Amino acid sequence: MYREIAQMDSFKLLVKKKKKFLFSTTILFLIAYIMLPVLTSFTSVLEHRVIGKITWVWVYSLSLFVMTIVLCEVYKYRAGKFDKEVEKIMKEYGDSK
Repeated sequence: MYREIAQMDSFKLLVKKKKKFLFSTTILFLIAYIMLPVLTSFTSVLEHRVIGKITWVWVYSLSLFVMTIVLCEVYKYRAGKFDKEVEKIMKEYGDSK
């Protein structure tokens, strides 16, 4: 059954779209998280004050939490769309039998 589904063009397209989405969001996530220790260790750009005693490092760190929540919500939304496409593929497979 899986081999037959894996040969379907609609399944191949779904896998391609899912890989593209997961790869791009993972790269974005990793770059954003890796930049914090890089910027704090090798530059002084995040040491400047924003408001009062709050520096950019606190703003950047907080934005990482916000980014994580946003990426989780985007993933949840996209996973729902992927699930609907899987249902269509399964229906297409069932109709071809």
